Amino acid sequence: MEHTHSISAYFSKEKIIYIICALLCLTPWVSPLVALLGGIILVQFFDHPFKKQSHTTVAFLLQFAVVGLGFGMNLTMAIQSGKSGFIYTVASIFGTIFLGLLFGKILKTEKKTSFLISAGTAICGGSAIAALAPVLRTKEKETSIALGIIFILNAVALFVFPVVGHYFNLSQSQFGLWCAIAIHDTSSVVGAANKYGAEALQVATTVKLMRALWIIPIALASAFIFKNPSKKIKIPYFIGLFLLAMLASTFFEPVKMIAPYIVAISKLALTLTLFLIGTGLSKAVLKSVGFKPLLQGLVLWVLVSGAALYVIYNFS
Repeated sequence: MEHTHSISAYFSKEKIIYIICALLCLTPWVSPLVALLGGIILVQFFDHPFKKQSHTTVAFLLQFAVVGLGFGMNLTMAIQSGKSGFIYTVASIFGTIFLGLLFGKILKTEKKTSFLISAGTAICGGSAIAALAPVLRTKEKETSIALGIIFILNAVALFVFPVVGHYFNLSQSQFGLWCAIAIHDTSSVVGAANKYGAEALQVATTVKLMRALWIIPIALASAFIFKNPSKKIKIPYFIGLFLLAMLASTFFEPVKMIAPYIVAISKLALTLTLFLIGTGLSKAVLKSVGFKPLLQGLVLWVLVSGAALYVIYNFS
């Protein structure tokens, strides 16, 4: 009886519900959008029993999904996409950081929080914040606020961007480029682009990952500006694996044969990732954000998204 009781205590009601929902995300019937929304709703009613494990799992699953999606992409087309997105990338990164810091100063947002929000919007959301936080030597609350804002806006983007893309009748290439520039996290970029189409997914993923490499020079510059001699920089090594996956799927016939299966598994991993991200948006996280930082992040994101859409729609 004691053994049975200990098992039932370990598998609490919350744990059982979360496990069932996670398993449903690994079926073809749950879309990334539904998974994200389901995670957000679930955490409002049931405490997250796997909160500590969730962060590590999200990081691993996202990297696994991105590398796996690389097997469904052609290297030649990806290089072309990267070339077309390079100018937009450079202009938007430095423009976004400048505007973000300006808004932060106007709103009197704490300096390091303001920088994290700006860099997260400019480069690759939570990954950029995670890489820059040790460089800036931020407090846990400053990092949490920046991450909370990025995750909230990511969730909104996943729903809004495909609708706006169809409204303006954007081409697959245009939408993919817009996602890569204007959506913060790679997970939401891939989720939104995947919903729009295969070409949009290829353009968005390639441009976004090339954009993520800007973490390195921005982190080095940040270490100098914020006077941190240790320069602890978290380099996104998985981007190299993504490039190898593209290379293999482009030039090796045996890999081409199994590539569709790897891509299918990767899309399921992405759906589960978005569910776990949704479960991170609890009431406590939403309350901790604060009005001024949220306003800074929202205004910056709307301006960047609007400007990027205007340029891409009219000039690409």
